[in-house]
Amino acid sequence: MPYPGRGHINPMMNLCKLLVSKCSNLIINFIVTEEWFGFIKSTPKPSEITFQTIPNVIPSELIRASIFPEFVKAVYTKMEAPVEQLLDRLQLPKVLIADTYLPWAVEIGNRRNIPVVSLWTMSPSVCSVFYHFDLLIQNLHFPVDNLSERGDEVVDFIPGISPTRLADLPTFFSGIGKQVLDEVLEAFVCIRKAQCVMFTSFYELERQVIDSLDTRFAFPVYSVGPLIPHNILDSTHDANLDYFKWLNSQPVNSVLYISLGSFLSVSTEQMDEIVEGIRESGVRYLWVARGETARIREACGEMGLVVPWCDQLKVLCHSSVGGFWTHCGWNSTLEGVYAGVPMLTFPIFWDQILDSKLIVDDWKVGMKVRDVAKEKLVGRKEISSIIKRFMSLDGYESKQMRRNASELKETCAQALSEGGSSEANLNAFISKFLKCL
Repeated sequence: MPYPGRGHINPMMNLCKLLVSKCSNLIINFIVTEEWFGFIKSTPKPSEITFQTIPNVIPSELIRASIFPEFVKAVYTKMEAPVEQLLDRLQLPKVLIADTYLPWAVEIGNRRNIPVVSLWTMSPSVCSVFYHFDLLIQNLHFPVDNLSERGDEVVDFIPGISPTRLADLPTFFSGIGKQVLDEVLEAFVCIRKAQCVMFTSFYELERQVIDSLDTRFAFPVYSVGPLIPHNILDSTHDANLDYFKWLNSQPVNSVLYISLGSFLSVSTEQMDEIVEGIRESGVRYLWVARGETARIREACGEMGLVVPWCDQLKVLCHSSVGGFWTHCGWNSTLEGVYAGVPMLTFPIFWDQILDSKLIVDDWKVGMKVRDVAKEKLVGRKEISSIIKRFMSLDGYESKQMRRNASELKETCAQALSEGGSSEANLNAFISKFLKCL
């Protein structure tokens, strides 16, 4: 049962594919709304995974960003009943794997005496922040009325997390983030009733945080990621796509890949500055721009290619790509780490803010375009300057960043390899909960 959003559905599906590849007798029912079934029904998947649908009892994905608090409330209050009715019609499952942001799933499992696995699809660091939210209150770091004044205050008391500015915590201090905070904290009350937690990350990426949570949870923690589609990278049928032909014609490490995500977007004014900044930088770029391809293509000039969609992980792994402008969604962050590509961070909302801090300050594999604490328009001159510095292959800062990214890529590959931490954790989970190894 994934939360109804692409950043949650994709890693859940990748987990399910991993499980059926390990267990030949496993059958998985993948529960989504009828709308989401329409979006993903043509996605290639093993026959052991079957889509099951519930009615569209929540607002449409097409307007989710514009009414986000109402959307979250509907997910928390309207999905439980139709899921219960669906489970009544299905054979009793051996285990429920549910997104942490579906707290009622834990209650369903407990009522039916079915073990519940909570899948956390954001960074373990964000999990720790919410799990220890009471410490923010005790240390007078929540609520905060004016983040622009207090944003540089340092939070150094959350277990496993390096000292972090208030401004680099998820955006729950004001606006939409504050409106949905109660629902999120409700999920962390229910998570204590689950039988285990799975992280979509790999252990070595946030070792201290995962170790800390492991000692505090009364149940096992399994890091089985990155839960990204890395197992299909060797397919060659993409070679004839226009954007791959274009990438093949570019010098090594010369292209900046740009993606601002599939959910939230920046203001028109900020987009204008980004477009002009990229054009003025003179770098080669491949830009995924949903719905605005013609305007951006015209404004940015002839140094790049603008497309409405691409296979992001395959693009990031292409030898001509030397940088990734990212909104810092967790799945995109993991794909950047897997590919060993340095990241230019432009976070917009929620967990993306702390992910940016991990990328830039902790792992040192990126540079920051946007500092949320300043809450100001980032101008074209500033954008152009940082892009040039970021994409330079000669500067000391850039060389060090690329070296760190390469080392992190190797660590990720080791975690995924036979005998690595992610495979070991997945096998341990299967042995304990599915008993089919």
